[in-house]
Amino acid sequence: MLSMLQHDCFLYLFPLIQIHPTYGTVEKTVNSGVITIYPYVLMLIAVLLYAGNILVGKAINDLPPVTIAFSRLLIAFIILLPIGAKAAWRHRHSFIKHRKPVLILSLTGIAFFNTFIYASLQFTSTTNVAVLETVIPVVTVVLSALLLKERLKRIQWAGIVISFAGAVWVVMDGRLFALAGFNWNAGDLIMTGAILTWAVYSIAVKRYMHLFPPFGALLVMTGLSLAVLFPLMIGEWFITGLPAFDAGSHAAGILYLGIFPSFVALICYNRAVDLIGPSRASVCLNLLPVFTMVGAWLLLNETITLMQVAGTVTVIAGVMLTTQVRFRRKTAAPARKKAL
Repeated sequence: MLSMLQHDCFLYLFPLIQIHPTYGTVEKTVNSGVITIYPYVLMLIAVLLYAGNILVGKAINDLPPVTIAFSRLLIAFIILLPIGAKAAWRHRHSFIKHRKPVLILSLTGIAFFNTFIYASLQFTSTTNVAVLETVIPVVTVVLSALLLKERLKRIQWAGIVISFAGAVWVVMDGRLFALAGFNWNAGDLIMTGAILTWAVYSIAVKRYMHLFPPFGALLVMTGLSLAVLFPLMIGEWFITGLPAFDAGSHAAGILYLGIFPSFVALICYNRAVDLIGPSRASVCLNLLPVFTMVGAWLLLNETITLMQVAGTVTVIAGVMLTTQVRFRRKTAAPARKKAL
């Protein structure tokens, strides 16, 4: 039981796109040929909890965003401390030697990704955030092609164009021809920060995460993120005033964010990947905007427009085209052998 939990928690360190076959990992073969419903139930639980991250972030957005992000990480750090402290201390020289990669991983995936999400929720709808978050795998594929010299296929480029068109469609509520005079929503623009930071984190994980012990790395990155966010949170309080913290709703929301999206959802997701492979599991992640839309309509009384639904379908189609196709690393042409 403990070894299974350790395995699942290890995969917490990898962003969702990282365990996709697009990045060169090996998909698990199902020898029996029979796919049970169990892994798909795990995936549904994971996606529901991820949608809850957005919905709860919106529900408690009377708190400033850096405060929410810091409080969430503080809960996660307290839980991680007894699990990862020994490994972090034992491998401290490795963390010091590779301090630049550790800092990149901490700032992008841990500190600022959710900070950008909570900041965007101050201005835009949960539906827009969920749809734009769905574009992250596509941006990661593009950055991988640019930075890691991966060769994209034509169908992937088509998927990239389709997904971006769908995202712009949602943001502009279908008014694509009014692009020049459109009044851009600040929250939608802030979400580009979340998209870019998670894409960079995905690539950094592939290049550097193997250098560190899993539990120790997660503890160190969370601690560094807290150190970075703390002065930003104090500055936020000077600008917006000391937030009125409600011990009821706010405490429940922060506990949810610190426990369920951070641990439970990722354990469910990675166990499902272990059972059915990353390709099938990643398809289920496209349900995130659907669940978020339904939750926003039921719990937050948000209005869902036909344009948002159409844009969501377009984004999902583009993401599936882009991420369900393998691509190869570019290699130099072999040199011709000299004639004997």
